Amino acid sequence: MQIGTAAPTPDELAPAPHHFIHNKSIHDNYSVGTFEKEAIQCLNTLFKTKDVVVMVGGSGLYVDAVNNGLDHFPTVDASIREKLNTTLAEKGIEHLQEQLKELDITSYNTIALDNPHRLIRALEICIGSGQPYSSFLNKDKGKRPFKTITVGLTADRPIMYDRINRRVDIMMHAGLLEEVKTLLPYQELNALNTVGYKEIFNYLNGEWTLEFATSEIQKNSRRFAKRQLTWFKRNTETLWFDYLSDIKSIIQAINSKLEN
Repeated sequence: MQIGTAAPTPDELAPAPHHFIHNKSIHDNYSVGTFEKEAIQCLNTLFKTKDVVVMVGGSGLYVDAVNNGLDHFPTVDASIREKLNTTLAEKGIEHLQEQLKELDITSYNTIALDNPHRLIRALEICIGSGQPYSSFLNKDKGKRPFKTITVGLTADRPIMYDRINRRVDIMMHAGLLEEVKTLLPYQELNALNTVGYKEIFNYLNGEWTLEFATSEIQKNSRRFAKRQLTWFKRNTETLWFDYLSDIKSIIQAINSKLEN
């Protein structure tokens, strides 16, 4: 999944040690909770010899899991998720959205309703516990033995969306279609139910044209970027810089924070 995940190239990996790059198989069961534990273990080791560690990423949930810890939820019967997945397939995502609206209006108004994984997760907690999913959020979490400086890059939305569209075109020229073809036998795996792969699976299965699949990757990537912005803008302490900012000014701001 080198192209579709935009994994760092060997040249990009060479200047500094990296962690969690191609460290899992698509066949592995993996969750944000597992990532939190493994990342914290890695950080505990790194901080024995390093004062500063850089974490780079785009998934707000995974970033928050490392920086702030996760909310803890009760264990619920696995059959609930199976039934919800069946409902999703038979009745569509709108039916599940309405169900969440009835059971937990707070979550309905805050989570990404077009994300079936988040939707089903919220519903299974509501159904399995008999309490709103939102009632388990933001409880006391263990304090981290490190401090975090968050840096974000931003651009005007038209520029960002144009770059996303061009990025998808570049990935297609780099061989994304051929990469996805090799993964076609595994298309039902959860790891492949992601932007860039599911759309091309639809093309390979004869449901879409390649042109339409490409446009859907661009559209879904733009939607993902919009959700990212919404998530990260919640952190009022983030140091935001225009993507064209001089690198020296960014480093100066970080050093100032470190000194304080």
